[in-house]
Amino acid sequence: MDRFAGRNVVVTGGNSGIGLATARAFAQEGARVAIVGRDPRTLADAARTVGPGTVAVRADLGSLSEIERAMSEIAAAMGTVDVLFANAGTGGMIPIEQVDEPLWDAIIDLNVKGTYFTVQKCLPMMTAGAAVVLCSSASAERSMPGASVYAASKAAVNSIGRSLGGELAGRGIRVNVVVPGGVDTPILRRTPGVPPEEADAVYAQMAAGTPMRRIGRPEEVAAAVLFLASSEASYVTAAAFHVDGGIVGAT
Repeated sequence: MDRFAGRNVVVTGGNSGIGLATARAFAQEGARVAIVGRDPRTLADAARTVGPGTVAVRADLGSLSEIERAMSEIAAAMGTVDVLFANAGTGGMIPIEQVDEPLWDAIIDLNVKGTYFTVQKCLPMMTAGAAVVLCSSASAERSMPGASVYAASKAAVNSIGRSLGGELAGRGIRVNVVVPGGVDTPILRRTPGVPPEEADAVYAQMAAGTPMRRIGRPEEVAAAVLFLASSEASYVTAAAFHVDGGIVGAT
């Protein structure tokens, strides 16, 4: 398929996991892709994986000034943006008694402030027919011990998607939210509160609690993002699209 031939696509958090799989999928369907990430090493590796012509921008999207700089670099390289996948995020599995202000700020700044202002600062490059997809989590709709801050941040992302879906409809820009369940990505192995050696056990627990009895693959989420960004979803906006093996619908 060549659904995105001639289109410019921005993927934040595009240096690993869901973001990288999605950036690759867009490139395979003809898009020119810009990826944004914090780690220069993984960012360079990801750019090579996505393919020739990939624009790689290093930035910490928990900072408004960094968002502005990143979007300025993308504007200089691309001029216009047809699709934004605001995927950059971080997590934490910390009991409420152990949550401190630095942890709160790290999660909320990137997941909520970063998502919101990434959309805001990208908008001047977007015109009628453009699409925005935000990345949430099934955690926003479930009771998960230790996930209170992370879940709150992703519930905010769901709300931002609904609000902006209505607000930007008059400009011809669609905004939707993809809601993954447990997905096999590197993020869990660097999540505060989850020792790396216990990540596989956490994944096994997620799989056991999912009706499909497995966790997802990044490529499965990427397929949903591409659908929401494509003309096939031309009458879809302000929607939350679950890619979670049934975990939310069954609880």
